[in-house]
Amino acid sequence: MTAPKVFGIAGWKNSGKTGLAVRLVTEFTSRGYRISTIKHAHHDFDIDKVGADSYRHRQAGAHEVTIVSGTRYAIMHELRGAPEPEFEEILARLAPCDLVLIEGYKREPIPKIEARRLEAANREPLAPSDPHIAAIAADHPVTDTTLPVFDLDDTKAIADFIADIVGLDVTG
Repeated sequence: MTAPKVFGIAGWKNSGKTGLAVRLVTEFTSRGYRISTIKHAHHDFDIDKVGADSYRHRQAGAHEVTIVSGTRYAIMHELRGAPEPEFEEILARLAPCDLVLIEGYKREPIPKIEARRLEAANREPLAPSDPHIAAIAADHPVTDTTLPVFDLDDTKAIADFIADIVGLDVTG
């Protein structure tokens, strides 16, 4: 099986990563592509509801709990003290698709765009120290780079750039 095409969105907290990711998913799916996403969280999270049957299964000690309905399914895997899985392990669990957009994982050696906003928690540029950053998307002028710079809200141009970088068929 061939590895999926991947492209990352990196940036500091409040740099516009999620908004850009959501707009790109909308843009690529409107072009007829099947898109998957991986979001890295730096904090504990829970997609389950306290008291739900699946929550109770997990609390009882289940290693994995799968909840299935007619519209979706989710597999919750409890680490129970094991280390966080490597990026490649998570990528391998995804169903086949045309492109996997990655939000976070800023240190992974994958092609990515750096999101920058004036309101970001940290304004230190990532691009100078990351050779995998292929472009910058910002809500302000960026002049201290030789990389392509896009307006953070120019989703179509950013999607075209990503499609070109990863080799997506432009016809969709």
